Amino acid sequence: MDLNTLWFVLITVLFTGFFFLEGFDYGVGMLLPFLGKNDAERRVIINTIGPVWDGNEVWMLTAGGAIFAAFPHVYATLFSGFYLALVLMLLALILRGVSFEFRSKDESPSWRNRWDWSIFFGSAVPALLWGVASANLLHGVPIDADKDYVGTFFTLLNPYGLIGGVLFVVLFLLHGAVFLSLKTDGDIRVRARGVAMKVWGIALVVYLVFVGATLTMTDFYANRGIVGVVLAVIALAALVMVRPFLAKASEGKAFVAMAANIVFTVVTLFAGLFPRLMVSSLDPGWSLTIYNASSSQYTLKVMTIVALLLVPIVLVYQGWTYWTFRQRLTVESELEY
Repeated sequence: MDLNTLWFVLITVLFTGFFFLEGFDYGVGMLLPFLGKNDAERRVIINTIGPVWDGNEVWMLTAGGAIFAAFPHVYATLFSGFYLALVLMLLALILRGVSFEFRSKDESPSWRNRWDWSIFFGSAVPALLWGVASANLLHGVPIDADKDYVGTFFTLLNPYGLIGGVLFVVLFLLHGAVFLSLKTDGDIRVRARGVAMKVWGIALVVYLVFVGATLTMTDFYANRGIVGVVLAVIALAALVMVRPFLAKASEGKAFVAMAANIVFTVVTLFAGLFPRLMVSSLDPGWSLTIYNASSSQYTLKVMTIVALLLVPIVLVYQGWTYWTFRQRLTVESELEY
């Protein structure tokens, strides 16, 4: 494996970790105004991700930094071409972060309700835009011979991109509901499990539609062949297994199955791209690949050494954080606190 391929794999790992962790994070945020029937319950829901939500977003920052250093042409084309979408996402994330901090500054029900809905929008908008962006990378966007994006924001809102956006929203909703059923107890746990079982059916239908659209509207099968199909089937099988586990109140197994679905979905998307990073819809020869968009070999070598030293430390620290806050939360425990 050459360094270009290695860094493609590392970026895939970073985005896989991001969507797995931030996926249930966004899902919890979107479910907050609906699952929490009073302020105490909403506090419990927020506190399930309170110690980890900002750490989860570090994966996104690290992935962006890795693209900037390893594949600067992709960074330039992606961030300039998707500029408006990324600004909207950034504003939503700022609103979300501010909402977590400001919600408890006043005990007024109307004050807290406004911030709860801000958390909802701050979670739903990024989930939708990440799906649209990811689908468009595989579907292809107008990139010319100079590696410049020549489309507009509305170019991204094509049928395939919108299906991808809806898919990410429903998957993250399901992921968040399963997470809440695992992290809470009492009425919230029962309610979250019920929501997860309802959302599961919608997620399954949208997933099947997305798989069909991928096979007919992209070159995924031509590029990956049977390997790509196998990856997609594994992801689909993991999604199918979520509901039986929920029906048996085996939230831990349901969460593992949901995690497997997210992981294999992201891996499948990146496998469909390889060795490209951005597909040009104007001319396949103008696509940005791991070779024509990469940094020098010396830069990749230095980055590899740094990554090998620091990434394990980050993984150990974040694993310790989740282990420390592994207990279930209840309304009673929050009131005692």
